[in-house]
Amino acid sequence: MTNFAVWFEIPVSDIERAAKFYSTVFEQELEINDYEGRRFATFTLGREGVGGSLNQCEGFDPGDKGPLIYLTAGDDLTPAMNRVEAAGGKLLTPKTDLGGGFGFYAMFNDTEGNTLALHSSN
Repeated sequence: MTNFAVWFEIPVSDIERAAKFYSTVFEQELEINDYEGRRFATFTLGREGVGGSLNQCEGFDPGDKGPLIYLTAGDDLTPAMNRVEAAGGKLLTPKTDLGGGFGFYAMFNDTEGNTLALHSSN
């Protein structure tokens, strides 16, 4: 087992708005798909590592309660932090050193009201 987590799903109420937000922050186009009454957009980082998607479906509501997911911001946290607010999100914490050589993080709210974190090695 290389990763404890293997997949994540972020609940959204407006898939188009959320896909635009995450496309802007992570500089990656997200294609919106429909499957059995569910609309989703998948993050594509290749077949290695943990993958995930944005999901708009009945009973899967966004919010700031629940698990905190750390999303990679590449080598430097600052550019992605700048894109969060430019894309309509809100930074909740400044760039913070995790200590022990584990990198840096910053928490944010996305356009749907979810609380997540950005992570980088620098």
